[in-house]
Parts: sequence; structure tokens; C-alpha cells
Amino acid sequence: MPLIRVEAIVLQSFPYSETSKILRLATRTHGVRSAIARGALRPRSRFGGILEPFTEGIATLYVKEGRDLHTLSSFDLTRTRQELGADLRRFGGASLIAELVLRAGSEEADPALFEQIRGAFTRIAQAPAEQLDGVLLAETWALVGRLGFTPLVDACAACGRPLSEDEDAFFDYDAGGVVCPHCTRPEPVRGSGRIIPAAARRVLRSLTRGRAVYVERPAAHWALLQRFVARHLAEGATLRSFPFLVNALERR
Repeated sequence: MPLIRVEAIVLQSFPYSETSKILRLATRTHGVRSAIARGALRPRSRFGGILEPFTEGIATLYVKEGRDLHTLSSFDLTRTRQELGADLRRFGGASLIAELVLRAGSEEADPALFEQIRGAFTRIAQAPAEQLDGVLLAETWALVGRLGFTPLVDACAACGRPLSEDEDAFFDYDAGGVVCPHCTRPEPVRGSGRIIPAAARRVLRSLTRGRAVYVERPAAHWALLQRFVARHLAEGATLRSFPFLVNALERR
């Protein structure tokens, strides 16, 4: 049973029995791992109250080869990120990032993904309130791209023809991006996509490249992102974090 020490971020934490916790961790060198923190819920636990979502530290794990659940021996806290838990919108955005990683991440080492998660949490925590929509959309789209699902926004996803800057286009969820008028079905199936005006397509281009910009109609952008993720990363399902986040943003 090898013992490893790794940089880790808690993506998810939930009780296991009356005394322990199950954690889902993003690690720098061992991908996404599940671990049990035995005794974490006891009053005098050596873990205290630090094993909460979005906290970061150095995890010592007993890794069981061929098993999905490992054992957490210790966790040396380096960042609490309490500001993410103090604001429903920031909490919802960070939860969406975590859920995407849990949905599509693997046990393979991916230091770049780890850095992206870390950076996303930091930028979400520090974003001015008036810029939060743009930051959340940019961080989510950037992660979707890192996971291998960047949508096409500058050329037709069907024929490859480049679109002009002032050209409206139909965003087809199945195709994974915009399609030109020639390739758009005469009568698109309801719910298969939506028209993207040229200005909105320019905003979407920036967001998919991880650049936070002003978003005039955030609800429309969230709806598009939600449908895209459902189609390409969630087998048609809506990730649980989406409704929570959208409701929090609407109540601001």
C-alpha cells in the first residue's frame, strides 16, 4: 500500500457513517482520487473542520492499487477559500467547476488541469461583484475546453467555412458549435440549438478562450452553456450545480 504526498484540492466532501468522510480530490500528480478520512467527524479529529469543498493542501494518501477508494492519512492545509462559501454565486460557480472535473476527470496525472482548477477558484473568489457573470462563464468555458470540448464559433462545424465577423449563425448543440445558413437544417428540431447574433458570437469567442468580458444577456449565455455541457459531457443530463448557480445569479 504505497504512501504518497500530493498537492490536492477538495472537490467534494460528504459524511460516511457517523464518524468519517468521503472526499473527492483533484491532485497535481495523481489525477482525481477518492479517499476516506476516517474519524474526520469526531469532535477531536486530527482533521478538524478543514476537509470542506475548495480547500487546498498537501494530502498524504495510502493508495490501494486496483481500488477506487484510498485512505487519507493527513491533510496539511494551505488555503481555505472561505470566501467561496460566503457568497451563493461564488459557491455555485466553484461547485460547477468541481462537478465538471468530477464528471470528466480521470486518475491520470494532469498538472495543467490542477493549475486551471486552482486558478479558477482564485479568480472566482476575487472577481468584483459586477464582473462575476463574465468571470464564471469564462472559467467554465475554459474548463470545458481543457476537458476537450471547445465549441466551434468562428467556422461552420459542418462544412468548415469561416464565418465573417458580422454574421449571425445557428449554434447546433449536436454539431458542437455554429453552423452556417447552408448547413442549417430547414426546420431545426426544437431544442437542438439557437440563433447566435454576431455580437453574441464575439462575446462567446472570448468566453471560450477564458477571457472574462462584459455579458449583456447572461441568462442566454448560461442557457447555451448548460445545454452544451448536457449534450457533450453529461449524457443529456443537467449538472446539479447549474440550477443552483442560475437561481443564485437571478436573486442578486
